[in-house]
Amino acid sequence: MRPSHEHAAGGDDGPPNDEATIATPSITKLDMTPRQRRRLWQHVTAIPDFWQSLREIEPGSIARLAQLAAERRWEVIFLTKRPQTVGATAQVQSQRWLESKGFSLPSLFVVQGSRGRIASALSLDVVVDDRPENCFDVVVDSQAKAILIWRESPDALPSAAQRLGVGVVASVTECLNLLESVDTSAPDDESILSRFKRLLGIKQRTDA
Repeated sequence: MRPSHEHAAGGDDGPPNDEATIATPSITKLDMTPRQRRRLWQHVTAIPDFWQSLREIEPGSIARLAQLAAERRWEVIFLTKRPQTVGATAQVQSQRWLESKGFSLPSLFVVQGSRGRIASALSLDVVVDDRPENCFDVVVDSQAKAILIWRESPDALPSAAQRLGVGVVASVTECLNLLESVDTSAPDDESILSRFKRLLGIKQRTDA
């Protein structure tokens, strides 16, 4: 999100300047062989408009994001990486899904490659994602703040997250609370990134 001040996305769960709060099945967490994964995706891509059929991981979070974006004049861009399926394009399906959950006229892109380079090209302030590797890309390849939505055990969190200064929250709700706090509780002369670091207790990263 660019506070005029995504997600989101995401991985594909997340909000403001950010990423997507779009629920994408994580087959990497299933105990499947490469062949089984290929067969699963072949099945998924044969389902008409599959991406419109997904449930919202946290019911009501999309509508709340839409409300906050409208009230606080956030510019939200949803980023997602997903294969095409039978039916409408993945972009159109995802836009329809967001609208059905309460977010009107969503700006959404189906992307490939480093999320960090995309964040840099679009001059994003914050990228929210539920995949550590995407957050690491953001930190390394851009000036944006990366927030990781981590729903697993804290013990399973990659150690690089703290080392690279990635903000970690347990849910979209917690993420939206954080974004709202950043927008209301900081001095006018404090940068957005400094606000996040202060609220998340993250020390300034120093390069070796």
